[in-house]
Amino acid sequence: MRPRPETHCADTVVIQLAELGARYDAAPRFPAESLRALRDAGLHQRFAPPAAGGDTFTDGGAAAAAMARVLREVGRGDLSVGRLYEGHVNALALFGWYADSRQLEWLNQVLDRGAWFGVWATEAPPGVHIEPGDPPVLRGTKVFASGSGGLNFALVTAATHEGDPRLAIVPANDPARADLAHWRVRGMRASVSGRYDLDELALDAAMLLGQPGDYDREPRFTAGGWRFCAVQLGGIEALLAETREAMRDAARADPVQRARFAEAVVAMRSAGFWVAEAAKRFVSEDLDAVHIARLTRGVVEQAGLTAMDAAARLLGTRSAFDGERADKIIRDLSLYLRQAGPDHARDEAAKTLLERDPWAPGDQLW
Repeated sequence: MRPRPETHCADTVVIQLAELGARYDAAPRFPAESLRALRDAGLHQRFAPPAAGGDTFTDGGAAAAAMARVLREVGRGDLSVGRLYEGHVNALALFGWYADSRQLEWLNQVLDRGAWFGVWATEAPPGVHIEPGDPPVLRGTKVFASGSGGLNFALVTAATHEGDPRLAIVPANDPARADLAHWRVRGMRASVSGRYDLDELALDAAMLLGQPGDYDREPRFTAGGWRFCAVQLGGIEALLAETREAMRDAARADPVQRARFAEAVVAMRSAGFWVAEAAKRFVSEDLDAVHIARLTRGVVEQAGLTAMDAAARLLGTRSAFDGERADKIIRDLSLYLRQAGPDHARDEAAKTLLERDPWAPGDQLW
């Protein structure tokens, strides 16, 4: 094993997350210690709205670049924690866009106490809805609800009698409502993406965020996919770094193996350029940000598949041994890359590309 270079502050957090992640992978549970490490590193409240204690930047591009870097670093340490952290960042963005002054004041208070948030949209049939009453109550169950029973709060989508769904702020840490029995997976174990029962949860006006239809308002909804791409990219970077460290001298001396490793690095670096572009387009809020985000998902997915194949070939059976970091990252990536229909996203982007004239003046998609 070759010596690792001297670490910086971010590297220290990555190493800490990786070490904790191995424990949570062996005995799956909510990664409270890992989230505590992120808070200690100053990342918990960093991307909150300024009124809720978040940092301010000179321009949107600087904010996006900073967020992309942090998301990659967290994903580099542990993809399960990256999934939870990206959900927290997403929730903070939704507060920034749609919260009123009282909700921002409340957010500031609970963040100061260390609260973590998630965003839960996937649901079991017949779905989650708000039942009118005094007070109105929620009905239904969310599934694939990352952080079930561990996060403090979640923003959940709920159908209304007006038709368009609304965002409701709900407690997410009630063990009686969380069901993790079916979250028996080979990867992303510590994301604890179980079911969460919302039946009979009473709502008041302060728990409703924004207006009906705000959650999936474009281009913010689809273009925001760049964030989880950044987390996945961090996992890909970690896998190739681990592969490099673990490669035997015989593999390093083989030109075929070296070419395979170089191909994976090129795929990873190319994905990085796409993630950076998607982040930049996102803050501009132009409609092309949607198409760039969809294409970015496909690029990152392919980079992940290339990196996983390279790791398996370059490390051999070592890449599949229990306790090996490469094995954990491969298992996590193989599940995380399935998020929200990557093939459909790429197909939608392809339709747009086929409709656009690549030589049209000013076109910035081609």
